[in-house]
Amino acid sequence: MNRVRLLRDGAVGRIILVRPERSNALDRQMADDLFAALAQFESDPLCRVIHLGGEGDDFCVGADIDELELSLDAGTDAHRADAEAIGRVLLAIRALMKPVVCAVRGRALSSGAGLATACDMVLAHEGAEFGYPEVRLGLVSAMEMTVLRRAVGEKHAADLLLTGRIVSAEEAERIGLVSRVVPAATFDEEINATLEQVSLSPATSLALTKWLFYKLDALSFEDGIAAGVVTSVEARATEDFKAAVRRLTSRRPGHE
Repeated sequence: MNRVRLLRDGAVGRIILVRPERSNALDRQMADDLFAALAQFESDPLCRVIHLGGEGDDFCVGADIDELELSLDAGTDAHRADAEAIGRVLLAIRALMKPVVCAVRGRALSSGAGLATACDMVLAHEGAEFGYPEVRLGLVSAMEMTVLRRAVGEKHAADLLLTGRIVSAEEAERIGLVSRVVPAATFDEEINATLEQVSLSPATSLALTKWLFYKLDALSFEDGIAAGVVTSVEARATEDFKAAVRRLTSRRPGHE
């Protein structure tokens, strides 16, 4: 993997994009490396939460322009393979049974914005910028549109997709594109604190929470409540839950 760097820090698995000289532009190799990295941490029993970040001044400015130029005369099959490679990464982020927290510094544009939006949580540096400017280049934010529409709703999504405008971290937070904006002075500290906070929860409850959260997209209100009942029963049957309840009750005054 020469496009990403992997590091497991206790219960935190870190995936860092490492093409700072190209503002972490996303090419086919990076997409394949990201997919492999996500699979590696998914199978790591010691990893409870995944941190996705970028080295350098920008998180990811989108597709690699040089690679796009080389593919101008490629056939439909080649274009389809490239699009599917990015689609696999977006699907993998959502399918993981572990939370993925994206830390965005600098620009997150096009497929780079899509990567961030697909994550479960997005913490944005106060100077970060987000945008889906593909329409200006005769392209469509095609795979990214699915996660964007779910994240911000159709009117905000249409605004971003049809104008291609770039928005500040503050506006991104206001419309629901990011979880919260973090001051520059405490950016790294707050990222690490959030990752630690998530990692302290049992792996089973994290997995069940994430599974149900996205399962609700395809369910009616009534079916969502029913799925919640099933998930609640599953959670209560886990040893993690039983141990937590015993710990809490053992702290009561007079408990023997």
